[in-house]
Amino acid sequence: MPTIAIVGAGPQLGLAIARTYGTHGYDVALIARNRAKLEVLVGELAAEGITAAAFPADVLNRPALTQALKDAATHFGAVDVLEYSPVGGLQTVMTTPSATEPADVQHEMEFQLYGAIDATRAVLPAMREAGAGTLLFTTGAGSVDPVPQVANVNAAAAALRNWVINLHKELDGTGVQAAHVAINVSIGTPAIPGFPTAQPEEISPVYWDLHTTKRDQAELVFSL
Repeated sequence: MPTIAIVGAGPQLGLAIARTYGTHGYDVALIARNRAKLEVLVGELAAEGITAAAFPADVLNRPALTQALKDAATHFGAVDVLEYSPVGGLQTVMTTPSATEPADVQHEMEFQLYGAIDATRAVLPAMREAGAGTLLFTTGAGSVDPVPQVANVNAAAAALRNWVINLHKELDGTGVQAAHVAINVSIGTPAIPGFPTAQPEEISPVYWDLHTTKRDQAELVFSL
């Protein structure tokens, strides 16, 4: 069975992506900080007939993240698709451009860009050898069109976006696809009054499309 590894797996978008791939016959490796929360998701997927397993790791702990992906590949036989979308939650301090200090951006770079690079390094060699695979990376749409309230987050997300699009170019012709997904909605519940909101199940199919029918596409912006 092919396998998707979801880094930053949670009960909203991560679970929806797991269901989308699981219903197409994929096993699911779930990676996030909290083992207990991951096991709840594993149980939900199992009840729906989807094989999943938990591999706890913090993306800020790069050796642990690398080991979790290696353990997932060993457990399932390979990682065919990587999806990277960790959420900082209460650890994220948002700053405006003029109030941003280097440390404000550095934390976000560690979380978004550097974690994504290490996750990719853990799975890409095997994908190259197989001549097949997909690498998907998620940010908010501020990576494309930044907003002042979250300048430090947007700066790191834009760096990740740049790196992913460049990776897509490098991998052209290898059979391995890299793509960036920018989400221009609140997920699940409104975060900002008047801002568009979509349910996770409305968003997750785009990850399947990028893996299957849109493999030449380096970026997809999800909007309503």
